[in-house]
Amino acid sequence: MSTLVDRTRAALANALDVYKGSPHAAGLVALRDRLDEPLRVAIAGRVKSGKSTLLNALVGERLAPTDAGECTRIITWYKDGHTYQVMVHPRDGQPRQLRFAREDGAIEVDLGGLAPEAVEQLVVTWPSQALRTATLIDTPGIGSLSEQVSRRAWDLLASADEEASPADAVIYLMRHLHAGDLEFLRAFHDTEVSRPNPVNAVGVLSRADEIGVGRVDSMASARRIAARLSTDPNVRRVVQTVVPVAGLLAETAVTLTETEVGHLRRIADVPVKEGDDLLLSADRFVQLRPELGLTSIEREALLARFGLFGVRLAATLLRRGVASTATELARELAERSGLGELQEVLGSLFFERRDLLKSRSALLALDALTRAYPRPGGDPLAAEVEEILASAHPFNELRVLSSVRAGWVGGRPEVVEDLERVIGGSGSAAYLRLRLAPDAGRAELTSAATDALARWQRRAENPMTAHEMVIAARVAVRSCEGMLAELGRAG
Repeated sequence: MSTLVDRTRAALANALDVYKGSPHAAGLVALRDRLDEPLRVAIAGRVKSGKSTLLNALVGERLAPTDAGECTRIITWYKDGHTYQVMVHPRDGQPRQLRFAREDGAIEVDLGGLAPEAVEQLVVTWPSQALRTATLIDTPGIGSLSEQVSRRAWDLLASADEEASPADAVIYLMRHLHAGDLEFLRAFHDTEVSRPNPVNAVGVLSRADEIGVGRVDSMASARRIAARLSTDPNVRRVVQTVVPVAGLLAETAVTLTETEVGHLRRIADVPVKEGDDLLLSADRFVQLRPELGLTSIEREALLARFGLFGVRLAATLLRRGVASTATELARELAERSGLGELQEVLGSLFFERRDLLKSRSALLALDALTRAYPRPGGDPLAAEVEEILASAHPFNELRVLSSVRAGWVGGRPEVVEDLERVIGGSGSAAYLRLRLAPDAGRAELTSAATDALARWQRRAENPMTAHEMVIAARVAVRSCEGMLAELGRAG
């Protein structure tokens, strides 16, 4: 991947020479600098899908406001830094620093008299280990009653003009599969590397605990629905996979307090049947059993933080002794919320590919620039960009993956599934490509890669193999050779 980044950086240096003194020079400098920044991941979805809640869970802090306040209608960037700062970028005027406070965990920003409609974006700088890996972009909800608010996410991520997309990847939240979700995701994908291209999008079945009406086994039902969505041809064309997440529980798990655990223990100490009756509904939980020792305000606070599903689950875990301390309970709740699975998916599909995704963003922006604004000396630059996009093996893997997802490359289901894995459809790590355990040793990996190489060589050379599959098989052969070369260097 460093070779691809180096080639991209060289192409940007040439572009800066070609476009020196033009209005596009500053944008090219920003593209060059972006190669050294964390991956940019946007969180998008329909109104009330839980975007800000999931962002807080991923950061591990309650930063983004989750109510329907002014700032939820503004595109907000969350990035790592040495200081705590909020900058506003008005549509008219220069960026400036804003006053802010933290109330109940979330950041409350004083817009200084600016209307939300007059703000291009907010940039929150916050020292955070999670934000060193990825800069997160919180977007307004799609499908808002306000057309202007609804268009902001479209304009940011799915603009059809020649500007570079600010995001390298997107996490798209959906509660149900809506036609507007597919429309947005199709618009987000570019047409230059291949069309459609799901490589930089992951779907999240959000508020997953509500699917089972808050029952303790709700997440099992949500996983079955997410698995079905992941195999739906329409969905596969626009996202790599769909992961169920109970966002509110995930956010609470990573910010759990000892006081909350103490309150939950009171509920866990109630006999099972009486506890089940108490938690039949939110109204019953707030109003019944005054002898519980919790005020209505404390009970409402638990519901706001955990939801009925989370209170039931946490009380059950404490009652059964699965967790006894705040640390243990937080770990169990995070895992059962789906947050752990989502973090693994993001790691394998986004963060292990950060160089590929960042190079891809820069090259596509360069390609669009040379087409829209030709300049003397621009033809060799355009040819250089085209050559990188056409010859770099990771991009060839993306083309094949997209062709498979679109149904252009077919075959027996087990063969197509093997092809997807070998070219990185489930993640770029060798053990994922070869369907081995994460702790597989070099000898086991080498043996499996050798078998895969032979298998795909036979398929590529077989005269009975369809033309599309032959092309895909040659890419798979190159992927296997790459794995063996990497394993050889590691040895």
